[in-house]
Amino acid sequence: MRSTILQSVALVGILSLASAHDADQAYGQVPVVSGPAEVPNAFDRPILERDGYVPAFSGISTFAHLPYVNCWEEGIVEDFDFAVVGMPYDIGVTFRTGARFGPSGIREGSKRTKGYNSEVGVNPFKSWAKMVDCGDIPFEPFSAEHAMKQIEDYTKYLLHRPPQADGTASKPPRMITLGGDHTILLPILRSIRSAYDRPVTVIHFDSHLDTWAPDIYGVKSSQSIYNHGNPLYHASKEGLTSNGTSMHVGIRSSLYNDEDFERDDKLGFRRIKANDIFKLGIDGIIERMHEILGPKEDSLVYLSIDIDVIDPSMAPATGTPESGGFLTREMRYILRGLQGYNLVGLDVVEVSPPYDTQAQLTSFLAADLIYEVMSMMVKEGPY
Repeated sequence: MRSTILQSVALVGILSLASAHDADQAYGQVPVVSGPAEVPNAFDRPILERDGYVPAFSGISTFAHLPYVNCWEEGIVEDFDFAVVGMPYDIGVTFRTGARFGPSGIREGSKRTKGYNSEVGVNPFKSWAKMVDCGDIPFEPFSAEHAMKQIEDYTKYLLHRPPQADGTASKPPRMITLGGDHTILLPILRSIRSAYDRPVTVIHFDSHLDTWAPDIYGVKSSQSIYNHGNPLYHASKEGLTSNGTSMHVGIRSSLYNDEDFERDDKLGFRRIKANDIFKLGIDGIIERMHEILGPKEDSLVYLSIDIDVIDPSMAPATGTPESGGFLTREMRYILRGLQGYNLVGLDVVEVSPPYDTQAQLTSFLAADLIYEVMSMMVKEGPY
């Protein structure tokens, strides 16, 4: 009986191969195709529809359904122009934790991020730019100093590409970072400074200055000198930021004392307060930013967006909320006012999903802000 079954299976296989060989050669020898069931199938296996409609709510959660690439794996083809990177670091917060879940929350909120940006005039996902999601940077969340070193190493690895086949230098990809608390800005700026070999102009959207010296907090441990309230203090001291053209936008929190603005001035930053919108209007804020930035030619601009720059009524999921912030519509309009500048990177930080609404308002907003900036970067073209 067993011999008869094996002989039958063999006969079916021989007949199938002969039929495939004699049939229309467009199918080839291995008929893995979609469409009508014209190809012989000895096992009655259904032929699946391919390239059909895929709902936005399905699939593995990469940012905007971008393909996942382990960007740090040796031997991969580094031909991508945009790299989305998650940094689930929140051991530098001074109030509420939870930003470690920011990267996954933003990716989840980006499931509907797609299509043509009618305000900027481009579809960033159907353009010259190849975009990938690199996943999250691995680090040890038990030591701030060691974790920051790991983040710096991984971002430098990503930005410092080997030379091309003809020996010419490779340009860094535009890095889009999903935070994480604002401490991660320091190792990012160290990597940016190293990759471009010059200080970068930082436009810092935040309700807080983030230039407070460690001694303001009265900390004693060396592990505590880096936190989300002072990345730009260290960045300025290390020569990573361009003095006079770097700025804070949306400032409105209380200060430690009346000398905070003076110390901020000495670090090379200019300020546009949230309340300036009443005097300047939205267009006036954009004009003021242009005045501080200077000429667009040869600009090198990095955007750092703390989600608490938005009023907490619209972005509640953050660790240090401050009332009186920008509306989401205002923020998107202000960002679009930066078209024409050479935007080399972006981070969106301090998204803390445990404090979000059931509607995931903050995560959706974070994804939308990234979409606006990516659209402008694509519109500007390769550098």
